[in-house]
Amino acid sequence: VQLQASGGGIGQTGGSLRLFCAVSGRTESAVAMAWFRQAPGKERDCVAVITRSGTITYYSDSVKGRFTISRDNVKNTVYLQMNSLKPEDTAVYYCAASRLGGRLTAEKLYDYWGQGTQVTVSS
Repeated sequence: VQLQASGGGIGQTGGSLRLFCAVSGRTESAVAMAWFRQAPGKERDCVAVITRSGTITYYSDSVKGRFTISRDNVKNTVYLQMNSLKPEDTAVYYCAASRLGGRLTAEKLYDYWGQGTQVTVSS
């Protein structure tokens, strides 16, 4: 499974950005999909998770109500719609895929990782 993240860039406080994660290869192995982020000097944290059917999702408290994760299994793409951006959303965002299902938030449960895309929110 290969993951290609894109869509990062510079956003303004209160603005929106949309991230994309293109999944290729053995796409059937990408059961749970997630977005993680890592800010400078901090650990990488899970911000959103979605299962294959899309019926189970998870959001960290820091993004709940502002970010929306979705996936299109025909296009093999996972999205992260980020609204009401805050400067503290500035980080490198990574998409990840797990062969397991469920609301998985631990890094070690993810088998495949994209290269990361930088999101910078200016105040």
